[in-house]
Amino acid sequence: MQNSRGGARTLATLMSRRNVARMALGGIGLAVAAPALAKQAVQSGTVRIEQVQIAFIGSGNLGGGTLNYDGHQYDFTIGGLGVGGIGISRMVATGIVYDLFDVRDFAGSYGQARYGLVVGDLSGGELLLQNTKGVALRLKAERTGLALSLGGDAVYIDFD
Repeated sequence: MQNSRGGARTLATLMSRRNVARMALGGIGLAVAAPALAKQAVQSGTVRIEQVQIAFIGSGNLGGGTLNYDGHQYDFTIGGLGVGGIGISRMVATGIVYDLFDVRDFAGSYGQARYGLVVGDLSGGELLLQNTKGVALRLKAERTGLALSLGGDAVYIDFD
């Protein structure tokens, strides 16, 4: 994955102390992600994410995606750390963005609730994410690999 300056983005870059602290704060959103989507949420855009996840009790993921908002496309990177699960998988998730009223509010820390199972190319699962600014993502995930996931993560999204 390349950033806007042409350099490669690495897990170490996304996992800097500052980003890990932001992800920890984003974990607060995990507890409110589902209730926030239950209220009268305003559909704001769509999102597509591709990432690799490796888990053995703890988990880590790194990837990128595209936000479609207000007639524009925005590329972003995504990385995170979490608990729960075992295995390795590649995930492609698509879904709806809710309560995004300013594109600058999309980047930041997100709490994530997830469930799913992957065996080969058979997969199922859904992701619910919410950041500290109230932006919520409801994603349908398709995975390949061999993994079982059930747990929570702190995720950090940053524009390229």
